[in-house]
Amino acid sequence: MNIHAARKTGRKASTAAVLAAFAVVALSACTTGMETGSSNEPASGPKEGALTIAFLQKQGDQQYFIDEANGAKEAAKAAGDVTINVVDLGTDSNKAISEVEAAIAQDVDGIIIVVPDQQIGPQVIQMAEEAGIPIMAADDTIEDSAGEAAPFSGFDGTSMGEKVGTEAARLYAEAGWTAADTRILSAYKEDLSVCQQRVDGAASAFTEAVPDAPEVIDIGTDNSATDAQDKAGAIITANAGVKHWVVWGCNDESETGVVTALQNSGVAPADIIGVGLGAYLTCKDWKAGQDTGNKAALFISGIEVGKAAATSMIDLLRNGTELPPVSIANTEIVDASNWEAEGVVCT
Repeated sequence: MNIHAARKTGRKASTAAVLAAFAVVALSACTTGMETGSSNEPASGPKEGALTIAFLQKQGDQQYFIDEANGAKEAAKAAGDVTINVVDLGTDSNKAISEVEAAIAQDVDGIIIVVPDQQIGPQVIQMAEEAGIPIMAADDTIEDSAGEAAPFSGFDGTSMGEKVGTEAARLYAEAGWTAADTRILSAYKEDLSVCQQRVDGAASAFTEAVPDAPEVIDIGTDNSATDAQDKAGAIITANAGVKHWVVWGCNDESETGVVTALQNSGVAPADIIGVGLGAYLTCKDWKAGQDTGNKAALFISGIEVGKAAATSMIDLLRNGTELPPVSIANTEIVDASNWEAEGVVCT
């Protein structure tokens, strides 16, 4: 039994009832819990009736996470009799912990969480386990105190970054720029492992395609467009002699924030190669028909991640199917010519 996917076992039962249930489990699977056999045995005794799943998200006001929540709700509607309680955690780790506590107090059937800080992973996992509620991570991986990862639905960060770096290198070569008068701005939340994977992947793919690559300048952000724009300003000023700029980041917010800062400082869109990660913000310039430094983006669908996470949790609760350790969603590069055809939602 995956310890992160333990089912509820009648937490409010009396002592006598618990002992009786234990006796039944010794002979067969409990009707409200996972089997007590080997750790990899599938769950049995699906729960009948209504289900409630807490979907706790960092930065829930960002379009990607709005899409993700909607994807989870779509999966719940398709399954029938499932309620998804969405909570915006912002960037507050204390709120994340208190909302896990609240979900437990509400006796939810499952918890899906996008943590504001991966360091709270051991705490929230332990809380859920002690309450007997299955928990899984979305977007950002989390581990327990022993280093065991919770089931995860999201993307392969390194692969995502490699696609961004490959596209940036293609556009760079096409532009005919040189390393001498070009700089790469890499904007991301530096203490978030998935962000580090993405920008490392981008840098690796770029330098593999362009051996004589420009210098990479890291910009630490909180993954918001406003912070990226603010942080980029000083770096742009300090590099006034640079003619051309390549920009990537952990998400669309970071990349578009830096591109906005460059354009506001007087850099022409033709001298910027911005490759976003998400496409939900980069597409706004394309939709408006604007000349922009946002040249391309990796399209990631929050809807599909939300659907995958909710579907896995519902399958556990309804059918006893063990949560998959990792569910990876597809990604693809889009630009002004094909973003609509590829299904990017631009709000």
